Amino acid sequence: MFAGLINQAKSAASHLVLKYVARVSVAVPFVIAAGFALAAITVMLVERFGHVMAYWLVAGGLALVGVIATTVVSVKEREAEVVEQQAAKTDAQPLVSDATAQAIAQTPVALLGAVMTMPGGAAGVLSAARVLGRNWPLVVLLVMIGALFWPTENADEDVVVGRKPNGSDDHMPSTLRH
Repeated sequence: MFAGLINQAKSAASHLVLKYVARVSVAVPFVIAAGFALAAITVMLVERFGHVMAYWLVAGGLALVGVIATTVVSVKEREAEVVEQQAAKTDAQPLVSDATAQAIAQTPVALLGAVMTMPGGAAGVLSAARVLGRNWPLVVLLVMIGALFWPTENADEDVVVGRKPNGSDDHMPSTLRH
């Protein structure tokens, strides 16, 4: 009875996991390259200005990058809020199907179940937790990068919000009606 729903949930979960693994695999070389670039810049600044001044310059540069990133994200969030308000006015918000909602809700449990059934099971989970605990700053950085790749609500749609399908708009009346 529920076999179709379970298969659909498995398919959705595996598609979701593969999609994010692909995104993370693209980001990892850039993160490593950024780390090496930061180290090279720090060494250059140490040679030129000394240790204390170089570290202050690197800290200031990273703070500047953080401020710029915060500004970009806040502007993007404001734009998303405006789009969401327009969609609420036209009642054009997409609804998530029950199967998709179940798949999203069950994905963490399914991943944990898959890890527990692997050879090593609980010991593997415990060792992975230890590694993640020792490297928590890197984990936080990866989570933040993953949040940047998180899809928006209307990412898969090419719909212009506020437009009627026949091309007529309420705010621009036309005399050329059929």
